[in-house]
Amino acid sequence: MRSFLACFEAACGAEYPVTEVIYNCPKCGGLLEVRYEGERGDPWTLKQTWRERRMSNQPLDQSGVWRYREMFPFLEDERHVMTLREGNTPLLDGCLAASYAGVRRIRFKHQGFNPTGSFKDNGMTAGTSQAVRLGMKRVACVSTGNTSASMAAYAAMAGLDPIILIPNGNIAFGKLGQALDYGAKTLQVEANFDQILALVRVLAEKLGIYLLNSVNPFRIEGQKSIVIEMMDQLDWEVPDWIVVPGGNLGNISAFGKGVREMLELGLIDRLPKFAVVQAEGASPFYEFMKDPKEGGFTANTHPETLATAIKIGDPVSWPKAWQTVGVNGVVEKASEQEIADAKAVIGRCGIGCEPASAATLAGIKKLVAAGRIGPEDRIVAVLTGNVLKDPDYIYRYHTGQLKDPAGRDLIGNFANPPVVVPNDVEVIAKLLGA
Repeated sequence: MRSFLACFEAACGAEYPVTEVIYNCPKCGGLLEVRYEGERGDPWTLKQTWRERRMSNQPLDQSGVWRYREMFPFLEDERHVMTLREGNTPLLDGCLAASYAGVRRIRFKHQGFNPTGSFKDNGMTAGTSQAVRLGMKRVACVSTGNTSASMAAYAAMAGLDPIILIPNGNIAFGKLGQALDYGAKTLQVEANFDQILALVRVLAEKLGIYLLNSVNPFRIEGQKSIVIEMMDQLDWEVPDWIVVPGGNLGNISAFGKGVREMLELGLIDRLPKFAVVQAEGASPFYEFMKDPKEGGFTANTHPETLATAIKIGDPVSWPKAWQTVGVNGVVEKASEQEIADAKAVIGRCGIGCEPASAATLAGIKKLVAAGRIGPEDRIVAVLTGNVLKDPDYIYRYHTGQLKDPAGRDLIGNFANPPVVVPNDVEVIAKLLGA
């Protein structure tokens, strides 16, 4: 099996070795992706192999990413793999959420069950393994939270030095706490995500640090496993819709690449439709898709949303996302109020998620109302992060203290505030209706 890096721009098509430390095409500046040439096995054998590995005690087989390693065979030596047994995330039924959105059924692919509590682990195990393969000593990322937590954990496991740059004051403490605990050198920069990404790319080249943001094509390879595992869990029956939050657009890019490759290999018989949902105050991809054309993408230089995981105004992966959604999908945006209420509804399902994840349910509700998604359509919505990633948001919503970025009060339409009571059995019994 031959693995190589290829320029994503069809007009260029340049190829490079997978051992070259590059993130964009040196010839044209386009994004890169990992490609393969050679036989990967027939569909039936692959499916049987992946099912059998579920019963294995081998570390690679126990990983919900590396179990599917035939789909991303870029490593020559499996000893380079760094795994925390990531993936293996469930599909959960959200009955109340389905009723709220106006559909018969919604299944949530909950990436918050990952080791560091977010989908980033699926990509980070691949990116970190590539860093080890290349002999890198230091790794870096710019992050609004989840990427930093994931990279710090995998780098620590691999014996690498993690360096994290975050927008000062724009990260949930649950996520920042993870990065600090895993030993990452953490720099809080007085700039937004997009400005810091430009900064860290210069630093990485200048200091020989390996960059592990989603511009790294090996991150995208790992994130493909989310949709591969999803199809495995669905017994390879393709849903009508897969709905994802949209921030830097790495997930939708990975999902698109994953389903195209599965279709080409005969693992699935058709492509699903995709819906990307962005926060209203950070929705450059939504604006672009209203009138998409080459060179027409305009960044949002001042993105604003409480859903910090998708607070990105200049997503690097938008060309790859356009390839996926432009052919077979739609982009929607959701207000802060819509996201907050959707998050509370997901919580009432007993599932819970971080604010950015709830954009999926908010978007589904709007797309159903607009007639884009049908009430009987089979839907899988991806929840990207754990409910405890931003506990302050939850508390403020349920106690009537949550405000949008402009300082306006958000209504707790599904609020469940705690109640202070005296140490009195009779008073409490009366309150509980006994």
